[in-house]
Amino acid sequence: MSDFLSSLPDFHCFREYADPPQIIPGRADRDWMDATASRFAYRCTPLPIANASGWEIILPMSFTATWTGGASTSDVKIVSTDGNPRLGQVVSSVFGHGILTFHPGYLFRTSPGWAICARGAPNTIKDGIAPLEGLVETDWLPFTFTMNWRFTRPTGARFERGESFCFLSLVPHALLDAIQPKIRDFADDPALKGAYDAWRQSRTDFQARVAGGEPEALKQGWQRGYAQGREPSGASEPLFHLSRRRLKAPR
Repeated sequence: MSDFLSSLPDFHCFREYADPPQIIPGRADRDWMDATASRFAYRCTPLPIANASGWEIILPMSFTATWTGGASTSDVKIVSTDGNPRLGQVVSSVFGHGILTFHPGYLFRTSPGWAICARGAPNTIKDGIAPLEGLVETDWLPFTFTMNWRFTRPTGARFERGESFCFLSLVPHALLDAIQPKIRDFADDPALKGAYDAWRQSRTDFQARVAGGEPEALKQGWQRGYAQGREPSGASEPLFHLSRRRLKAPR
């Protein structure tokens, strides 16, 4: 492992009860990405990398939830579709206003300065309801948090057993306020400008070859420089590059 990544934070998941929902490494695949022509969505490497850059908490049951449009907690109706008796332990209506609340079943603890971002699984779409996102200071918190979804309109939504209801990513919370973004001109970094120009020209030429029906360009399909961690000029290689992510499962 590179020296600049040698200090790893702790990530501990304390079970609230004997059999909480399962936590698994984020899955890179998505049904809608599978359904694209020749699965071309996976050619955009940042998409599957984002999908796998965290841990999913998995639903142990199936249910439907419906929002009538009112502000009361009773205006969110939750109905089991598989008869699992533990439904209320995992999902409930707590806040009203069309919010559906999930209970992860864990107290999480991270190293000092590290927090957990709890959100929906990246690049996942569910009609009528959207995941809310929270940054939780899990380096000191002695209690749990909830994962919440909000209906976008009065409608129903279906959640299936095995589906992710919460996605956990670790964030260096204590460092963010100290980071100073800087606006710069390409003139400040001629080498970077040269690499950028080489990439832009390469992309323009390749698109022209595809548009012109050149057999070799059509066979290639797309440029693979990003996936291979290779810039067009070949002048330098990245210190760190991933084309596929494999996170560790909790043990």
